[in-house]
Amino acid sequence: MLKEILLQAWDALRRNPTRSFLTMLGIVWGIAAVTLLLSYGSGFREVMVRTFQNFSKSAMVMFPGQTSENAGGERAGKRIRFELADLQAAQIESPLIRMICPETIKRVPVTYQDRVQTIPVRGVCPEFGEIRSEVALDGRWISKDDFGERRRVIFLGDWVRGKLFAGRPPIGETVTVQGVRFTVIGVMDKKMQFGNYYGPDDRSAFIPYSTAGDLWNTRYVSDAVIQPIAPMFEDKATDQFRAAIAKRQGFNAGDKRAITGFGTSNLRPIIDGLTIGLQVLLVFIGFLTLTIGGIGLMNILLVSVNERTREIGLRRALGAKRTHIALQFLAEALVLTIGGGIFGVLLSYAVVWIMPPIPMLGALFEDKTGKGDLVLAIRPMTLAVSFTVLMLVGIASGLIPAVRASRMDPSDALRTE
Repeated sequence: MLKEILLQAWDALRRNPTRSFLTMLGIVWGIAAVTLLLSYGSGFREVMVRTFQNFSKSAMVMFPGQTSENAGGERAGKRIRFELADLQAAQIESPLIRMICPETIKRVPVTYQDRVQTIPVRGVCPEFGEIRSEVALDGRWISKDDFGERRRVIFLGDWVRGKLFAGRPPIGETVTVQGVRFTVIGVMDKKMQFGNYYGPDDRSAFIPYSTAGDLWNTRYVSDAVIQPIAPMFEDKATDQFRAAIAKRQGFNAGDKRAITGFGTSNLRPIIDGLTIGLQVLLVFIGFLTLTIGGIGLMNILLVSVNERTREIGLRRALGAKRTHIALQFLAEALVLTIGGGIFGVLLSYAVVWIMPPIPMLGALFEDKTGKGDLVLAIRPMTLAVSFTVLMLVGIASGLIPAVRASRMDPSDALRTE
């Protein structure tokens, strides 16, 4: 019976090829719009998340501040400072922290031959590169041997490399930092990031923390970069760090002004809210576009029901059940919907294939490499969501004509001229 219903539905559509084709065009355009909008939303989220993770996949940057509460006999307003011993004690007392990296920062001139750039020079630990996603385009990052032996080596941001060397290979060359000679061991890959402090990483230079003591006073740490054992423990790891420092320096661990900070736990909700909100909006717009095609499909099927009233009455008189009549018109709707969906997806693939990358973040970060461009791609999840929406619209569009046809009285239908 199901096979016969499908054959009759196909025969009915074949009798009016022009009308069937024009009806299918609305579905084609609708499913293509849904698929392309979903692809855009997915690509937008991918670019934003990748740029967000360029700061770090999981890290908190903590800054010393001033107390705002009286504690331990101390008046409010006490200045908090981090020393290496404080960070080492916090590392031991905080089981949710994998690594605490001290960082000292000073804005100083960096010179190569006759070129000079005043930039943030950061004294960091070897683990800083992994925590903060510092990827070397050429050369290498600071090693434990560099740190332990206080080597005078420097790792340059891409922007700094361009300003000092102007296209020349920098690896092995010597630059001076406050008159002290440093050997360039690596250059950072072009880095676009959301969230920075003391300037973008791309416009900074990095040296071993131990070596920074030869240039300026590093008794007090500028900030502490914390990596928790897992991203879900960022807030709790921060609380453990505050408690450990508060215990050593005699202030209230709940005093948020004594130690301030930010990190991926602060940035992630912003990125998620922006990207997920855009994806939901695009799905809604695509659904409305596809619904317009569904309304056209429903209207055509209602016209078909009126034209075939005598046929419906004859079938009912010969023993066809209401379910058989409803299934036939529902099958016609699904044939048009699925056929239009297949052509719509093929159209989407054609558009994606010919469309070049869409400029997005390149101008914001002065990037010409194309890393910030949005590249449309149709993923399996996109197809799954598109076809789910398509089937919902197809069934909803065919349901009303199908129910109307199945409820016709056979005697009244046979008397219809």
